[in-house]
Amino acid sequence: MAQRKAFLLRMDPALLDALEKWAADDLRSLNGQIEWILRRALLERKRIKGEDGPPREQPPAHERE
Repeated sequence: MAQRKAFLLRMDPALLDALEKWAADDLRSLNGQIEWILRRALLERKRIKGEDGPPREQPPAHERE
């Protein structure tokens, strides 16, 4: 497995609350949700290829249908 790097992220409490609720809805950890959002944004903007980085998580159930 690829090594992960930790870093401090400061954000508005309302943004954090919204992300925590979204992560819970998608049955992900907060960290997993933030990684998923960032990876998706990078893929959409062609900043990374689909194979780059750690293995991607499955999209939430509501997006698989």
